[in-house]
Amino acid sequence: MSVRLVFDGKVVVVTGAGGGLGREYALAFGERGASVVVNDLGGDIKGGGKSSDAADKVVEEIKAKGGKAVANYDSVEDGEKLIQTALDAFGRIDIVVNNAGILRDRSFGRTSDLDWDLIHRVHLRGSFMVTRAAWNHMKNQKFGRIIMTSSAAGIYGNFGQANYSAAKLGLLGLANTLAIEGQKYNIHCNTIAPTAGSRLTETVMPPDLLESLKAEYVAPLVLWLSHDQCQENGGLFEVGAGWIGKLRWERSQGCIVRNKNQGMFPETVRDQWDNICDFTNATKPANINESLATLVEVLSRVETDEGLAPNPTSAMATAASGISPLEAVGQKLPESTFSYSHTQCILYALGVGMSTKDDHHLKFLYEGHEDFSCLPTFGVIPSQAAMMDGGLGSVPGLNFDFTRLLHGEQYLELFKLLPTSGTLTSQARIADVLDKGSGAVILLDVHTYSGKELVCYNQYSLFIVGAGGFGGKRTSDKAMSTVAHPNRAPDAVMTDTTTRDQAALYRLSGDWNPLHIDPSFAAMGGFKSPILHGLCSFGFAARHVLKQYANNDASRFKSIKVRFVKPVLPGQSLQTEMWKEGNRIHIQCKVKESGAVVLSGAYVDLHAAADGSPQILPEAGGLKSELVFAEIGRRIKDLGAEMVKKVNAVFGWEITKGGNTAAQWTIDLKTGAGALHKGPYSGKTDVTITVSDDDFMEVVQGKLNPQKAFFAGKLKVRGNIMLSQKLEVILKDYAKL
Repeated sequence: MSVRLVFDGKVVVVTGAGGGLGREYALAFGERGASVVVNDLGGDIKGGGKSSDAADKVVEEIKAKGGKAVANYDSVEDGEKLIQTALDAFGRIDIVVNNAGILRDRSFGRTSDLDWDLIHRVHLRGSFMVTRAAWNHMKNQKFGRIIMTSSAAGIYGNFGQANYSAAKLGLLGLANTLAIEGQKYNIHCNTIAPTAGSRLTETVMPPDLLESLKAEYVAPLVLWLSHDQCQENGGLFEVGAGWIGKLRWERSQGCIVRNKNQGMFPETVRDQWDNICDFTNATKPANINESLATLVEVLSRVETDEGLAPNPTSAMATAASGISPLEAVGQKLPESTFSYSHTQCILYALGVGMSTKDDHHLKFLYEGHEDFSCLPTFGVIPSQAAMMDGGLGSVPGLNFDFTRLLHGEQYLELFKLLPTSGTLTSQARIADVLDKGSGAVILLDVHTYSGKELVCYNQYSLFIVGAGGFGGKRTSDKAMSTVAHPNRAPDAVMTDTTTRDQAALYRLSGDWNPLHIDPSFAAMGGFKSPILHGLCSFGFAARHVLKQYANNDASRFKSIKVRFVKPVLPGQSLQTEMWKEGNRIHIQCKVKESGAVVLSGAYVDLHAAADGSPQILPEAGGLKSELVFAEIGRRIKDLGAEMVKKVNAVFGWEITKGGNTAAQWTIDLKTGAGALHKGPYSGKTDVTITVSDDDFMEVVQGKLNPQKAFFAGKLKVRGNIMLSQKLEVILKDYAKL
């Protein structure tokens, strides 16, 4: 551990320090050498009453440990008195932690003038009064550290806390301005939004959750932001349970909705609404100057009848890299067609290692077989024509050296069995462009049709070495995500040895890159010999899963996702490790001889077996959670009125699979005798919960604590988070499986 942070000679005022977070801050500062003014009015949670006991006890604790502290019992509205206490006792003031707070929660319609005014007087006015009293002292000594305490309710809003939310967000605005005005005097002001157990939360949080949200998990951030080594200024941080995250504003590129010398109309706003709200290539203005710069540019472009340009701060980087997401994203490549016969299907199967040595392979190698089928991963072949025909090079905003293009990841999903012959049409579109610093990532979506019927969908993740640094975003919600395999030994392992001619054979399916056949070309790329196609290893791994878990039944195959990690040399052995989790088979592929991982974060999703094996996902939607919601629906029919009385809320559920929403459910326990809806809901939910199908089942079966799932990021909640406590009524009392 590095050198310990100390506060010798520093004087700190902590408001509301008689308990909870404030007490923890005061003790921590005292233990590290600061002289502490422990302020606490000694009132109740709603702001009533007064007592000196709370502050006195904390002072005694600090002194008992050898620290220096004095108590102050004034209201934070008497800020001058608080700061004068510090000056009288210790001769200076260096740090102010504005922590005092009360609650007077009411739904907005029931909020009285007193409810509103008291909250603002304590939180917002109180912080202003204390800070103003300390401000000139800090300016004169050229040092000051100020902490404002906001809240998630202020950042996101929360039901029943209009007064509290408004005051807490007001503190953020105050802090941002103080950070600007205090900068030249070495006065830094930062804002925290803590989640921790305190007297303000103990009435609304269960005991086990309070235990995981200790105040001691917040204090280290406050101490660091208060230290003279810390140069952070104007930051906003969420903190709790040992986690800290910094927040910043994000703004869409927006859209100009008027022309020169013409009016602006609501109909134009309506027609451009999707563009206005599109956060693709969002900017992150850090100050008011950057905010106003866009408006200045807009005025200029209106005068010249031009549209809004990309983020001006990244224009030079965009030009240097040749990558312009604003131009490229959404562009469609020329439509391509792919005509084939059974010969190409057989050639592909041979290319990914199938052999007549295995009788089970004949159905993919012999057109006269009664079950002659096309391997599911053949679905990548027709989609490749969109790139092979040079369409990618014609996309505006994608000006790069194609010799620097690497295949990073691949996703394939089948919507019907691939025909063994026919003509397929592929439509490709640039889904997104990402800036990874060392390079750019192009997400190419390709939908392949037989006539008007969708047959399969591919997503290519293409990495362009050296094309990064253009100021774009690093991640995309449009990307099909990889998934780590379970932390246990594989459930099954299958190994196949590739032949020396494997790449020469696979390339006949349409990938003519000389990297896979020409030794001199491979040497230019830094390889000692031609390498195997990544999509060839992809095919090997997929058929291993199909044999191990689907009896080579191509109709069972739904989708596959892989990340290409390292190359394979023809003649090496491919070893596929498999982990079965319901109908998802996690896979990792290695070179057996070296142990090098070549495919990672990979999985194959299978459709349920026709015999309805209990280990396989149910047919309906391929989701285990279907059974739970079916049971909940039955119980609502029997006991709905009773559940409405206990719960009185509408719950939305978004069940995900592979990182994408796979099903939506709404449980209405607010009206009538209750109801269960599947699919998009036209009404308003009180709380919406997003969780994966697997994690949902873990919660229902009691294997995963929902509170731990929430703080681990496995379970996300929007709306009134406190209502989630009533889930026990739905998932346990009435829906035990």
